[in-house]
Amino acid sequence: MTDNNDVAGLQRRLAEFAAARDWQPYHTPKNLVAALSVEAAELLEIFQWLTPEQAERVMEDPESAHRVADEVADVLAYLLQFCQVLGVDPLAALAAKIDRNEVRFPVRRRGGGGEDGAADGATDGDRHSSE
Repeated sequence: MTDNNDVAGLQRRLAEFAAARDWQPYHTPKNLVAALSVEAAELLEIFQWLTPEQAERVMEDPESAHRVADEVADVLAYLLQFCQVLGVDPLAALAAKIDRNEVRFPVRRRGGGGEDGAADGATDGDRHSSE
């Protein structure tokens, strides 16, 4: 039995699932990233018209929580399959990106004012860690 917290084990399960159904010919990088995009959009759809307050409480409703968990699973499944096909270690890629972002976006204390004089020390261009 595969440990559900083991990325490589989950990738093996996904590959075995696809192989048993002869889906490998369709699991090209282009198709997998397209499917990943669709599933991410389905996750977004759950939140599309919610207020920020409603979005923060989405997991309190069992039906909404189930939908969110299912879409997160779909996004992760396609991402893991995409990484496996291209030989990308997703955890190593994330760790390297965090390392680069720590250098790119140094810590600035609130109230100290940044280079642009913003009260929180951040510029418009450095608020997103995934860029």
